[in-house]
Amino acid sequence: MTDSVPTLSADLTSALTATTPGSRASGSTGPSAARTDGPARVVVDLDLPGVTISRHLYGHFAEHLGRCIYEGFYVGEDSEIPNTRGIRDDVVAALRALQIPNLRWPGGCFADDYHWKDGIGPREQRPQMVNSHWGDIVEDNSFGTHEFMDLVELLGTEAYVNGNVGSGTVREMSEWIEYLTRADDSPMASLRRENGRDEPWKVPYFGIGNEAWGCGGNMRAEDYAALARQYSTYVRDHAGNEVTRIAAGASDHDYAWTEALMRAATNLEKREGKAGPYQAISMHYYTMSGPWQDKGSATEFTEEEWYRTLSRAAHAEELVARHATVMDHYDPHKKVGLVFDEWGTWWNVEPGTNPGFLYQQNTVRDALVASIHFDGFHRHADRLIMANIAQTVNVLQAMILTDPETGALVLTPTYHVFAMNAGHQDARALAAHVLLPEEVAEVDGRALPMLSASASTTGKTALISLSNLDHAEERTLVLDLRGRSVTGHTATVLTGASSAAHNTPEQPEAVAPVALEAVREHERGLEITLPPHSFATVELQLGSDAARASTELRQTM
Repeated sequence: MTDSVPTLSADLTSALTATTPGSRASGSTGPSAARTDGPARVVVDLDLPGVTISRHLYGHFAEHLGRCIYEGFYVGEDSEIPNTRGIRDDVVAALRALQIPNLRWPGGCFADDYHWKDGIGPREQRPQMVNSHWGDIVEDNSFGTHEFMDLVELLGTEAYVNGNVGSGTVREMSEWIEYLTRADDSPMASLRRENGRDEPWKVPYFGIGNEAWGCGGNMRAEDYAALARQYSTYVRDHAGNEVTRIAAGASDHDYAWTEALMRAATNLEKREGKAGPYQAISMHYYTMSGPWQDKGSATEFTEEEWYRTLSRAAHAEELVARHATVMDHYDPHKKVGLVFDEWGTWWNVEPGTNPGFLYQQNTVRDALVASIHFDGFHRHADRLIMANIAQTVNVLQAMILTDPETGALVLTPTYHVFAMNAGHQDARALAAHVLLPEEVAEVDGRALPMLSASASTTGKTALISLSNLDHAEERTLVLDLRGRSVTGHTATVLTGASSAAHNTPEQPEAVAPVALEAVREHERGLEITLPPHSFATVELQLGSDAARASTELRQTM
């Protein structure tokens, strides 16, 4: 909303003009680029680890929207679907297998209509509300604070609770964090015990509203910045629970909103001490092939739409880099984290479904959108501390789809990207330089490399992620591995019979990871052939010596 924010400072305007998407490798093919002889190379210096890639970059989001909470996570204790206290056992098992690091709840736009006290106490006594944002349906509040924190514990994950600024009060938010985390006999801790929970929970992340520029209140940046300072002050650390307070940040390229929040933050000058009164700010960006009014089909798309979608997915890294540039100007010590807590594809809903429920299929294309995002996230892990895909079950770019008729659970191609990339969590980033022997093609106004890559190491192993974005052609590349010896490798690939391939209850493994056999020893490391429209990971077992380093570093690139 360009009329809701101040003009970006002149010095920052100049800085942003020069900002590039960080360390994105140069050279690429595109749908119309001229090919030349020779394979591509991905150069990885295995002995030069960088910043740690926080596991929280693989976070998730669950909103009271469509069938995400109800029928997705929660079916009720009387359901024939196996459950624990109403929470689906198969959904929990699938997400535990991913080791999801955090879960954001209750919204999204819903958060700024949600009053937490309506969702505690006996379910039959909880007041109803209208979910005006998503389908205009009546919400019975049967899934509330206790149910969410029960879900968090079943998943073995961490809670990211999003508070209500748009229609709530400072007192309401202050009492919620007290209810959740205080251990003594304070008023809210006593109320929690009356409702069946003796011990407090841990809540490490708390959102100060959501999309305050839009559904969270249609505020101007400077007005919201003042509220963020006020509300954050009352989200207190109780009983040893230390909260990272996340101010509601910008949409897309609204860098002036980010600047307004950075101007309002405090204690940024010195290296020691934490920022206040909030410690992070968020940003949102969705990928689609068409305009907002007609976003495109999830499963029926042209080759042109395929490339346009991937180009727009790659644009997310540029947005991260530019918002980070604004933050760097005010916060050179990186004390304020950037949280990308809504990202993913947003398509037209599946035919015949409620348009307010945002239910969409999930194809190979969605998987590559996810892989592109993660490559960019890894390159900006110095500032980016968390990201949350939208959303976990049955909504937008979901990990899991549940069939409303049979209750069957389907793991999506995007789920498999998260699983294959799990080794990057809390590993140290390695630069992966992509060198391609052909010119870069321009798609949707920006260069789109047909090969995307990122890498990380734990010290004993390294994980390299590779995406072949070519719609129709396979790609042979050389992994040019330097600085450490490699004693073994395992390669896995994810693709489908077509770029629109997807999983259904009838064909749950149409798109599923399998061993990548086309891996060969090469004098520089490994030679790999990737199928068209595919995502692959190569896990390396590393030796302790650096004997190859001096020779390899003399090799020309």
